Amino acid sequence: MSLEIGSIVEGKVVKTTNFGAFVELDEGKTGLIHISEISHTYVRDVKEHLHENDVVRVKVVSVKPDGKIDLSMKQLEDPPPREERSRPRRGADPSFERMMKQFMRSSEEKHADIKRNREAKRA
Repeated sequence: MSLEIGSIVEGKVVKTTNFGAFVELDEGKTGLIHISEISHTYVRDVKEHLHENDVVRVKVVSVKPDGKIDLSMKQLEDPPPREERSRPRRGADPSFERMMKQFMRSSEEKHADIKRNREAKRA
């Protein structure tokens, strides 16, 4: 069986390291699941997610000319939904906008009063 980019295969974890896990595939070939390709969530320690002799489904991400095979578990999962921001974006706060409009209106009224008083003193 020839491994093609994008194919989904099963394999057995033969070794875990701090940067990923090596998986034995068909025909004795071995590929690497990099730590960034294990899960959509942050992976601090590979051993929290994978152990030796685990059977895993992986996607072949690349096959390099030197024979190295890059694998991904993350690409077989649906990404988690994006969480909405807990605070509104800058400029999207309606109470701030209302306060700013009141301030501007008040400031313009005061400016007009000052201008009127100056003109009255000159006359």
